[in-house]
Amino acid sequence: MSTSTLPEIVTDPAVTTALAADLTAAGFTVDGVDALWGADAAEALHRGNRVPALRALAARDRSALGTLATLFVLGLPVERTAADAAFPTVGVDGLVGAGILRSEDEVLRPAVDLRPYAFVDDAGAGSWWIVSDLGELALGAALDEEHVLGIGGATTTLSGLQVPVPVRRVLDLGTGCGIQAMHARRFADEVVATDISRRALDIARFNAELNGLDGIEFRLGSLFEPVAGERFDRIVSNPPFVITPRSEGVPSYEYRDGGMVGDALVETVLRGLADHLEPGGTAQLLGNWEYHWGVDGLDRVRAWFADTDLDVWVVERERQDPNRYAETWIRDGGTKPGTPTFDHLVGAWLDDFQQRRVTGVGFGYVVVRKPRTGGPAGLRRFERVPETLGSNPAGLGATVARVLDAAEWLAANDDVALASAHLRVAGDVTEERFYWPGNDDPTVMTLVQGGGFGRRVDADTALAAFVGACDGELSVAAIVGALAQITGVDEQALAADLLPAARDLVLDGLLTPA
Repeated sequence: MSTSTLPEIVTDPAVTTALAADLTAAGFTVDGVDALWGADAAEALHRGNRVPALRALAARDRSALGTLATLFVLGLPVERTAADAAFPTVGVDGLVGAGILRSEDEVLRPAVDLRPYAFVDDAGAGSWWIVSDLGELALGAALDEEHVLGIGGATTTLSGLQVPVPVRRVLDLGTGCGIQAMHARRFADEVVATDISRRALDIARFNAELNGLDGIEFRLGSLFEPVAGERFDRIVSNPPFVITPRSEGVPSYEYRDGGMVGDALVETVLRGLADHLEPGGTAQLLGNWEYHWGVDGLDRVRAWFADTDLDVWVVERERQDPNRYAETWIRDGGTKPGTPTFDHLVGAWLDDFQQRRVTGVGFGYVVVRKPRTGGPAGLRRFERVPETLGSNPAGLGATVARVLDAAEWLAANDDVALASAHLRVAGDVTEERFYWPGNDDPTVMTLVQGGGFGRRVDADTALAAFVGACDGELSVAAIVGALAQITGVDEQALAADLLPAARDLVLDGLLTPA
């Protein structure tokens, strides 16, 4: 039985509509809140320091916006009179009844975190208000195991990774506060959002209502159980992938721990995709995978797809050693370093890793597509891309779509067809050249991708000349023939070098079929 003391969230359309009106009237937006205390205080808040924001508010602000920011962004109480003025439409009692505020005599305290959120995707700019549970800064203590997480780095990463192509049905597996389902709804006729946490579904439902979003169905259950026998055009998931020791005294947070040993939950989710994707359907997910003694982490992920016909692209962005991984997630739960509890938990994590021969943990993205027709997979790509490349996740969804389209095109075109194709250099590609002093010929030439993952491809003279000639007018074979004639090299040998390189550049998006 749960011992949680978190408030019950009650969704009432009358309350959410009135609350939205009050938030709008107060100017409760990202820009509005940041302007209250200035850029320096806003940056301090991101680091968990609210003192500069408090000093700025105390010096000059008594507005409804200041009251809302104090309550929901800083997580601090306000007097009843200030709360009454800030919520003239919904009323304080309505928010207490909905589980949004707590009333203590003449003082109102936040029961949840509620803050503005702004974004830009292929459908344009948007903004919402997102309810989640109070964080460590507001609580002054470790998180409850039923904590529902709000907007974080993983949120923006996965929302940016979603393919911005309209589809009929999307599954958001493990919806949490509902943010991915809300993003998915911008490109889908209907969304099914599932979670094992009833509280998460209550909050997700409240968020959808607060922001006037329909077309999202919320279902309770574990992993694919709530959608057994159903298929979707797209699946998105930020699953509870954190690797947590299954030992006594180690908290298990619903928002991040799937209750399985090691990375078994991620494996289960990935193995289940094939049964729930429509032909041509795609999936975009985040995940962790373990490195074991003598076994590469990406090789383990590759084995999970070995018996499927799915197109798979796995991008590892980071790898942490056991010590750092343990410290990261123990602090994430609100346990401070230097305390006996922190030391105990680190020991539990390291014991678990040692017993299971884990040497590290990788983190990254998984993109999957179910081919429209039967046959072998056309894309099996498992790569490590440094965090410094493609650090802005906002446009990665379009990159994913281009890579999937390019993989499909390449699978349908053998080298004979490729030689007949006309290619064009992508608009975001530039070339860097470096020279030794006094030399006319460059010593290093690098093709640089401005968008996507910002890939950098070293090129020799032949490849640089080939790419430079790809303007869509000449076929690949014609360009290769001209280069062979100009340089005096064997045309077949040059084609054997350039065609594989051209395939890689098409897959990476530096070249596109004309």
